[in-house]
Amino acid sequence: MIDTHCHIDEEAFDADREAVIARQRKEGVEAMIVPGVNVRSIDTVMDVCKTHPGYCFPALGLHPEDVKENWQEQLAIIEQAIRAHRDKLVAIGEIGLDYYWDKTYKEAQQEVLRHQLLLARELDLPVILHNREATEDILRIVQEIGGRGVFHCFNGSKEVAQQILYMGFYLGIGGVLTFKNCKLADTLKELTITNHQSSITNRLLLETDAPYMSPVPHRGERNESRFMRHVAERLALVFDTTPEQIIAQTTKNAKQLFKLYYHENFRTCRRLDRP
Repeated sequence: MIDTHCHIDEEAFDADREAVIARQRKEGVEAMIVPGVNVRSIDTVMDVCKTHPGYCFPALGLHPEDVKENWQEQLAIIEQAIRAHRDKLVAIGEIGLDYYWDKTYKEAQQEVLRHQLLLARELDLPVILHNREATEDILRIVQEIGGRGVFHCFNGSKEVAQQILYMGFYLGIGGVLTFKNCKLADTLKELTITNHQSSITNRLLLETDAPYMSPVPHRGERNESRFMRHVAERLALVFDTTPEQIIAQTTKNAKQLFKLYYHENFRTCRRLDRP
């Protein structure tokens, strides 16, 4: 399993980060993608990935919730860091739009997203996209600029999923799939009716958003990458297959999008474009 969205650098893991990472390794997690969200997280993301090379892989970006009055200064610092660490990064993210809490900086969020999408295109990096209550705008902007990447924590409609898949992007599937009132399983089932099943599973990624969004039966606990197995089990029911097949396919998908390959001898991953 590869956790394509894990905030292992955050404060929630400060007390036992090394033990947590050791536990994930032991329970079959091959790698973690660690996305940044603001200027403060540049150092925390890069430090944890430096400490665990071949296991934790960094992404940097300005999250929409961190787009405030000083967004231009913040964006400039993050762009500088992205360019400086280009050879180590596997993506630009977590970036996107979020109108749920506050629409004060709605236009600024869109400008920041456009800038980071263009930067990703220039540097040939995928993007990790956050979308909350902003579907129409984020789809329009992504269609306008293009690129490749994943819509993190997808929980949208069949129509939105089809647009994302048509653009060649991936759907990040996490703990929300296991929630009691979630309709995502039905959405994915509907997608299999109008598309070949293989074309859907080829565009799915497992993720946690740890320490947030823990799946059933771990609701209320701090999320960990190993809990992705519960998501894989739920996906296996949706697609009438086995959790092992879901894990194998989503791992392959993650390696393809983020350009990773696995060293069996060293039991680590590496970037494909690095020696």
